[in-house]
Amino acid sequence: MASPPFPLEGTCKLLPEPVPSDALFDRLATEYAALADEYGPRNVLVLKRHPAGLESLTDALTGVDATTDSPRSPRVESLPEHASKVLEEYDPTLDRLEYEERIELISLVIDGASRDVPDYLERAASHESFARDVGQLLLEATRQRLRLDEFDAAPHDCLAFLYAMNDRFHAELDDRGYVERADVIPQAVDLLESDTDGLRGRIGDSIDAVLAVEFEEYRRLDRRYLAALTRETDLVCLGEHHASVERTRVEPGRIEDHVGDGLEIEHLDALAETDDGDPPHRAITRFLATGDTPASDTANQPSGRTRRIRARTAREQVKRVATEIQALRDRHDWRYDDFAIAVPRIERVPETRSQLREAGVPTATIGTPSLAEDPAVNELYAFVTLQCDLERGGDRLDRLVADDARTADDPRTVAIERLRARVDDFSPELLASCAGSSVSRSLERWLHRADLKGRIAREETWVDAREQYEGVRRVLEIARFVEETDLVGPDWQGLRRMLRRTIQYDAPYVHAVETQSPTGGVAVCAVDDLKYDSREAVFLLDLIDDNYPGEQFLTQLFPTAWLREMPSYPAVTDPAPAELTATFDTVAPDGVGDPFETYHAHRSRRRLALASRAARTRLYCCSYERGSGGLRRTYDESRYLHLLDATPGLELAAVDDEPTAAIHGETNALEALLAHPHGELERILREASTGGEADLGTTEELFEEIAVVLEEGDIDDELAEAVRSQFEFAAGEVVRND
Repeated sequence: MASPPFPLEGTCKLLPEPVPSDALFDRLATEYAALADEYGPRNVLVLKRHPAGLESLTDALTGVDATTDSPRSPRVESLPEHASKVLEEYDPTLDRLEYEERIELISLVIDGASRDVPDYLERAASHESFARDVGQLLLEATRQRLRLDEFDAAPHDCLAFLYAMNDRFHAELDDRGYVERADVIPQAVDLLESDTDGLRGRIGDSIDAVLAVEFEEYRRLDRRYLAALTRETDLVCLGEHHASVERTRVEPGRIEDHVGDGLEIEHLDALAETDDGDPPHRAITRFLATGDTPASDTANQPSGRTRRIRARTAREQVKRVATEIQALRDRHDWRYDDFAIAVPRIERVPETRSQLREAGVPTATIGTPSLAEDPAVNELYAFVTLQCDLERGGDRLDRLVADDARTADDPRTVAIERLRARVDDFSPELLASCAGSSVSRSLERWLHRADLKGRIAREETWVDAREQYEGVRRVLEIARFVEETDLVGPDWQGLRRMLRRTIQYDAPYVHAVETQSPTGGVAVCAVDDLKYDSREAVFLLDLIDDNYPGEQFLTQLFPTAWLREMPSYPAVTDPAPAELTATFDTVAPDGVGDPFETYHAHRSRRRLALASRAARTRLYCCSYERGSGGLRRTYDESRYLHLLDATPGLELAAVDDEPTAAIHGETNALEALLAHPHGELERILREASTGGEADLGTTEELFEEIAVVLEEGDIDDELAEAVRSQFEFAAGEVVRND
């Protein structure tokens, strides 16, 4: 029988609104300093709900002034990280299920399901995102410990099937001695509440006080974990009103409505605004988070100001951002790591980062975009595919390599062509020389004999090399797992099966980490990762209505109409009007249309608010035109940008289209060079058509410089011809029908 949960006991201090990041860190440092002076820094545990932003928080607490002689070395951990250590303390032999292992095991459980698969799920299984959507739903059900036999009313047939699969999956995990990451906190809660083998005392021996930060995001099981952990310790919680995005996804209302009577609530006063210390967009952050508008007497003098970048395409939007970053660096001498670029979803990170680097802007985000997009992983998969063929009979591979009439879509043909393109001395003999009884050691032989790591180091940029090395490491880990598990055979067929499934279901940047390049780099991240960050300038990309608030909330797995009628779904699906207004001050009581869409649209608005407060000096709102069918294009900007535009006292200042910084990056330089002939001649014609006077001297100087570069510079002949062609086109001398 499960132990009853403990009540939360201690103090909870709540700021009235999201404050600028530096001010938030100052407040956290003050609370930490008081506890560290009373108990000693090593006896104070700082728990943050989410891992994102731990480094910034640690830096802020490390620098606080001490009234004691003891050095400041704060113990800062995310709650999932600390719960993992609790499990390891209880059972050091317990294995955490890796991402790839989870994919394979849950697929086997689903394949072996005894109950009938609902028709809807059978049809939905053909969609590309089906596996990921199902995986996310089951992860969320696990985090909240939702079990099929514990629902008061029978869930929807599809949910009942998926929850039954999840229960079977966890029974299989228990039998094998695994724990998946989503189940770490629920299992740790059980162990602490029951004090199994005196675990709670052992964990708490070195903790005299706990400072729980980002408390507005602590969910039901998180709060139970915190209550069990702090039975014998001093607990101080610090949170912010109007700042919960993740908790409010699954639990409506304000945090103080859910903590019980044992936690003393202290509502802190608003931080005073200063004439020179507040960022110019603070009023915009407040308006997005709380709905509070600037005082009417400031309507003629904006009290909140941000900058707007509008572009024709998403790609041009990133180029404009790159130009602005270079301009700010030239003007303020800022480092690249003083900038952050936020995209709506993690899937947008790889493309955005790549476009920035093409424009000459280094980035700091390192990770695996997705295994399917990693050329090194694709090479190893091709190697595994051909080893499967060798295992069945090598003479067939010899014939296949020599056969010019082989089928183009044959997997072996694809693998052979991939290896031929990447490895100069590829041959069946090279493949055979790497084969052995151990698939992992055979892969390592290929890395050495085909010089894969050496080729990556020589041919790729630093950031791409790091990502491809990470992809190689993941493939080797999968190979070692195949040799140890009974889920698949410990041979090439088993490795290919598991690697194919992992590549198919892998999501971009699941394994992303943040690091610094040797010269620093711009942070490119999902918008939610900026909540506990602080940068000189922040660019919010893709501010179109499709993203903020968006059209499809929570999941693509089920239609929105179904979600509204799924009370057992692991999220808020049918909020009452009172819950809407209790959760969001931005909701007008008489303006609620569809409660589901209204609720999650205001969560999206809050995401923008929290990302905006990460900017210390400058905030940029960036959007682009969106095609609407045919040739017509339109600015489909986010409704929240239109709302800012229409609010007196708030200003969106347009960033000048003309570049204000030197040209950086080979791609930008080539595009600028090719654009000059048309651009200069159009300028002259524009001046002439309006009766103005054009300065031909400047144009002549520019064209002379281009001519000198073409004649004397070390320029590719095709590029020189392209530039000359631009002059011919601009002058109307050449018309080509390509």
